[in-house]
Amino acid sequence: MAQLSVCEFLNQGKQLPILDARSPAEYQMGHIPQAYNLPLFSNEERAQVGTLYKQTGRYEALLTGLDIVGSKMRNLVETASELAVDRQVLVHCWRGGMRSESVAWLLTRAGLQAHTLMGGYKAYRQTSRKIYQQPLPILIVGGATGSGKTEILQELKQQGEQVIDLEKLANHRGSAFGGIGQSSQPTSEQFQNNLFEVWRSLDLSKTIWIEDESFSIGGVQLPYEFWEHMKQASVVVVEVPRSLRVQRLVRNYGHLNQTKLARAIQTIERRLGGLRTQQALQALEENRLADVADLLLEYYDRSYQRNLERKPANLRYTLDCPTDDPVTNAWLIRKFAANKNLHPNLTPI
Repeated sequence: MAQLSVCEFLNQGKQLPILDARSPAEYQMGHIPQAYNLPLFSNEERAQVGTLYKQTGRYEALLTGLDIVGSKMRNLVETASELAVDRQVLVHCWRGGMRSESVAWLLTRAGLQAHTLMGGYKAYRQTSRKIYQQPLPILIVGGATGSGKTEILQELKQQGEQVIDLEKLANHRGSAFGGIGQSSQPTSEQFQNNLFEVWRSLDLSKTIWIEDESFSIGGVQLPYEFWEHMKQASVVVVEVPRSLRVQRLVRNYGHLNQTKLARAIQTIERRLGGLRTQQALQALEENRLADVADLLLEYYDRSYQRNLERKPANLRYTLDCPTDDPVTNAWLIRKFAANKNLHPNLTPI
């Protein structure tokens, strides 16, 4: 049984299963991507042992823990054995203490090799924030609502660029309408863990493209350190004709549940204005979807422009795009960024 650093543990995790010995509630709040939950205690049992530890001390808590775990040992061993690769597993808990040590000891006695994470999940979370303290080679794709930024990102990836799709990780398109038709969002903690996992897979000597986003994407938040880098990164704003943006919005949102669309319109009534809100709702009821999109852009265009102007002028670049074809616009944005030397390590065009 060996204790591994966070980097060693994650590298081993590419081949070996990671077993998270924390309670289901802890796991649900946030976990290492691809980790399996193999809880030593249920949520209620963890609370019971924790209360005993505070009230009577370590010894009584330990004895109670042993009573609880005794009946679970066979299941722990059988589950870990099924998941093991070459009879090896990785185990962690919150701080790398008694829970992971106990599980690793048991699995070792059962003939498995069980390696633990030094400092536990807490150390993993600390490392996931520290990685953003170094310079980050970020370039941002900006543009008003309906410009096709997500599709441009996808095409940039097809053209050989490194891309992080924050909205995909967040399961949200980033507006009052962004959650409609999407699966439920992860917790902020899990979203940040998933982002860290993607970030680790990238070459930090080369440019990484991301979409212009707010600190919050729906109900999840970016790591603060990552957000600080985004505020200091250059943004290339693609300017697509409004008529094409309206058409894209109709394609992307027009097929969604009308009741949910109406509810989303109502949530922005204070910012959209009472008259425009009623006009948009009426147009929606009459299935005049282009009119709905056009009315909503009155608010979203103003809002985006205000947010964009908070970024220093020397970090804002505008690129006229007469079409909304993502293949063309991805090529144009790569060429533009290379000509402006926005980052010296862009993929050659």
